[in-house]
Amino acid sequence: MTGRRIFIGVDIGGTFTDLVLADTLSAVHNVKTLTTPDDPVRGVLTAVREGLDAASGDPAQVTRFVHATTLPTNLVLERKGARLGLIATRGFGDLFHIGKQHANGPDRFNLAYTPPPPLLPRAMVAEVDERMNARGNPIRPLDEADTERALRMLIDRGAEAIAVCLLHSHANAEHERRIGEIAARVAPQAYLCLSSEVWPEFQEYERAATTLLSAYIGPTMASYAGRLEDALREMGIGAELQIMQSNGAVMSAAMAARKAAYAIESGPAAGVMAAAHLARQTGLSGLVSFDMGGTTAKAGLVLDGAPRITHQFRAGGGTSAAGHADAGEPIRIPVIDLAEVGAGGGSIARIDSGGLMRVGPQSASSVPGPACYGKGGTLPTVTDANVVLGYIHPDSFAGGAVRIDPELAHRAIETHIARPLGIDVAAAARGIHALANTAMAAAIRLVTLQRGIDPRDHALVASGGAGPIHVAGLAELFGIGTVIVPPSPGVRSAWGLLISDLAHDFVASAIQPAAGADIARIATLFDGMEAKGRQALARSAQAGTSLVIERSIDIRLAHQHQELTVPLRKGPIDAALLAAAVSGFRDLYARNFGIRPAEPCQFVNYRLRISAIVEKPAPLLPTPASGTSERAKRGDRPAHFEGEVLMTPVFDRQRLAPGDRIEGPAIIEEPDSSTICLPDHAATVDDQLNLVIRTSG
Repeated sequence: MTGRRIFIGVDIGGTFTDLVLADTLSAVHNVKTLTTPDDPVRGVLTAVREGLDAASGDPAQVTRFVHATTLPTNLVLERKGARLGLIATRGFGDLFHIGKQHANGPDRFNLAYTPPPPLLPRAMVAEVDERMNARGNPIRPLDEADTERALRMLIDRGAEAIAVCLLHSHANAEHERRIGEIAARVAPQAYLCLSSEVWPEFQEYERAATTLLSAYIGPTMASYAGRLEDALREMGIGAELQIMQSNGAVMSAAMAARKAAYAIESGPAAGVMAAAHLARQTGLSGLVSFDMGGTTAKAGLVLDGAPRITHQFRAGGGTSAAGHADAGEPIRIPVIDLAEVGAGGGSIARIDSGGLMRVGPQSASSVPGPACYGKGGTLPTVTDANVVLGYIHPDSFAGGAVRIDPELAHRAIETHIARPLGIDVAAAARGIHALANTAMAAAIRLVTLQRGIDPRDHALVASGGAGPIHVAGLAELFGIGTVIVPPSPGVRSAWGLLISDLAHDFVASAIQPAAGADIARIATLFDGMEAKGRQALARSAQAGTSLVIERSIDIRLAHQHQELTVPLRKGPIDAALLAAAVSGFRDLYARNFGIRPAEPCQFVNYRLRISAIVEKPAPLLPTPASGTSERAKRGDRPAHFEGEVLMTPVFDRQRLAPGDRIEGPAIIEEPDSSTICLPDHAATVDDQLNLVIRTSG
């Protein structure tokens, strides 16, 4: 394909909608607009129009459009998904409601623990006559008349979406597929999810929870993606709409409509993928990703150029102080391992009943927004504190998309924080800023120290509109010596969308001893998953696209319940390859737990990821410049550092060039963010235009 090709990434957050438009000519244009929660499509289209106008681009030149959204997460947290029905094997209708019968997170020691309400009442569960054994052999055939009765009952009771999770359907999906065929005839208006299609892994409760969650958010996700795709077509954009997955890859909008659970952590994943891309660019073996937006802050870990992946994610229970899900339903799809806390630029500061100051998790979001936005918000937020401290310039915030009124910020903090505590406004603002840092440090602590990883061994990478303001202070809390702020950090997640490849993950379960394993069966499982992956990618990937196939096996000790995922090397499935996997498992077990048991092992799950390597935007080319960083100096303004007000030099980041060095304290501004360089620190610009901040000396 010749001529100019345009790539667009759009990330919807709780406060801002971010867009990055890049092309094959090394041009990059960023847009930051307020999110429109009443109709997110409207906010996306506004950003797209602004981006195309700024780039003088033709909609017909757009060859890739990738989108990340918090819509699935919000549907679960706010309990606004579809009315659900569940079809289960007779005698197992209570399985989902019984669950695991134990609490998670801070409630695990609460003797009076009351579990949150399930996604569906017991009355919306229908049982059907059928049965497979654990090996997938039929014990009792599916009663089709009973199935019709069950489907009609659920529809009569108001089911909008129906999940089907039969016992052992991961081993044989024949009965689930037949129920799907009957449902298409009996209840064509209902959204249908089959567990054998969503995620066919053993363990019935987790598989049911994953399927129910996909059904819960599926109708809204399908409607939203369809409306957005239609609107883009009307605009003249013919590129396929692609959606970010929780695993750091993208999928077609059609796939997202069928398997909505895969997008549950769509937004946060993009920021970590951008950090992984930076690690590969700079040759760093590991780094900590820190993304602070308007509503939340996220932390993730990148090792050897790739993010960590987990299959132990829980959705719908909110977040704890440490950032991990403390309740909700488990979902087994692959999710980038990150921690999230309710601390962002819009997080509201308040005085609690005990007279102590708190920050978050409540957020002013985009409506009404922080007090300084002048859009009706009156409560003080982290953004208001940063305005009072001099870190944010009123005229350049969010590229001028929002006009800041410092007096409103001052008044909100004075009224709600300073006066009740008997302190001055500046001290109150410093306290809000410090408490926000403390909350966000919990997320970094979770992905590093609580996993046995020393954060001082890694660089800390900042993104999000508010991230570069806070990152240097966070680094000091952990003793991290290197901070990296990439170009355009405020829209970095949208950039992460454009460097993420198309990919699909598959799983198959077959528990068997590692010694004497059925090699032919394992090879057949991997061949089947690969065939499904090639078929799925054929509809989205361009002809001639390079494919990458990664295989792994979940292995456990025969007497234990938990598995470790071990990658398989390339080559045919044979005894030598499986023996190498067992050896790799024992090495990994020893690294994680400090012992190397000699007990026999079991193979449990077989995983395959197939990726299509997509065309990426052309790399940014630094503009040559002569002289020193003084060419980029805008002037000085008062800002607060360590309890003092210092006249602080302010620099225009867009005029900095590789090799420039700025001594702190300093404020380095760009349209989508501001970077704070603390006293006794220095910021240098590397050859890829990253700001690298270290202590001076």
